[in-house]
Amino acid sequence: MIKIKRVYEKKEPSDGFRVLIDRLWPRGLSKEEAHIDLWLKEIAPSPALRKWFNHDPKKWIEFKKKYQKELDKNPIHLKVLLSHSQPITLLYSAKNEECNNAVALLEYLNKNY
Repeated sequence: MIKIKRVYEKKEPSDGFRVLIDRLWPRGLSKEEAHIDLWLKEIAPSPALRKWFNHDPKKWIEFKKKYQKELDKNPIHLKVLLSHSQPITLLYSAKNEECNNAVALLEYLNKNY
């Protein structure tokens, strides 16, 4: 079971293995407050893609396509992510809860694994 959650939300026992999937550390949050089991920067969108998208909902569909192409090129990090038998929570810091890399990644995982 994989779910997504903003890293700023309270840690819950049901979160299981908590994985930060952003390339940049969340602003204003200490490592102790984040309760992260793994920071998998390598699975985040490339810096160029992240800057291009800039959380613009008008670019959402194209962002997902470009991000999924990046994920196709680097499956080893997906295998690391999926190697955990307990529930996994993908953590992200974006304010937009519908158009962010965690939503795109979860969609990709559900479609391909």
